[in-house]
Amino acid sequence: MRGRQLLAGGAVAVSLAFLGPAVSTARPATSGPCGTAPVSSTKYTHVLWIWMENHSYSQIIGSRYAPYINGLAGKCGLATNYHNITHPSLPNYIAATSGLSALKQFKTDCEPSATCSTNAPSIFGQVSSWKAYEESMPTNCDKTSAQKYAVKHNPPPYYSTLKGCSSYDVPYTQLAGDLAGGTLPAFSFVTPNMTDDMHNGTIAQGDQWLAANVPSILASSAYTSNSLVVVITWDEGAGGSTNQCATNTTDVGCHVATLVISPSTSPGTRSGNLFNHWSLLGTTETLLKVPMLANAASAGSMIPDFNL
Repeated sequence: MRGRQLLAGGAVAVSLAFLGPAVSTARPATSGPCGTAPVSSTKYTHVLWIWMENHSYSQIIGSRYAPYINGLAGKCGLATNYHNITHPSLPNYIAATSGLSALKQFKTDCEPSATCSTNAPSIFGQVSSWKAYEESMPTNCDKTSAQKYAVKHNPPPYYSTLKGCSSYDVPYTQLAGDLAGGTLPAFSFVTPNMTDDMHNGTIAQGDQWLAANVPSILASSAYTSNSLVVVITWDEGAGGSTNQCATNTTDVGCHVATLVISPSTSPGTRSGNLFNHWSLLGTTETLLKVPMLANAASAGSMIPDFNL
């Protein structure tokens, strides 16, 4: 695994690369979407997450099958010590949007029901406006998986007290209109379908989807007006042996790539500080000026490292 070394007996340890500066910032001539504005000229009122699936850091960073992802990481910011919370998929989606650590009811990747749901607050209910854009979802707030759509990758239907799911949990096709019309909500949660998020598809297919879809987000008025931060992450790593991942820096299945894209993030920024999905939640809540939920309050903020 990139950035790690195997010890005798097969244990995995953080390599000496992690002993260097926690944050490094290269400053090449700006030829991409990042580093175009000082943070003092930004007003981040929009945050958009894109969630990919089931690949560890070393499978993505440096992969010849992911040229777009690696090019974007070089032009923007990359968290090199970022971790999922647990396994499998669904509890990570819930943890990242609620800050919860009590996730037992979601461990089977179940569809929403009385026993597979929570009345906990979520970021969706906090912010001034939100939408989840779900590729291949048949109908708004669909609680049943169908073909390439997996409800376990769509967190709003699992929040039993959340209002507006039928209006704001929408097919992905609506994103283009919201970007073009200047109506992007404060918080956007984007889920590609089961092929395009790399769950059933290949790394190359996921990379191609991002290459086809991210540029229009970065060309939108929300981004070019210095008001939008975009984060691309993976729900969980693969090949590990533990479900305790939030602060686990030795298990390959706990380590995922996370790209931070903003006008004020210097090209080539790398942070080796410990982050996880709770950090992403707390960072987003801080940017959008809402209180931090549960474990997000104690997780490390990504704001200083990526100059947000």
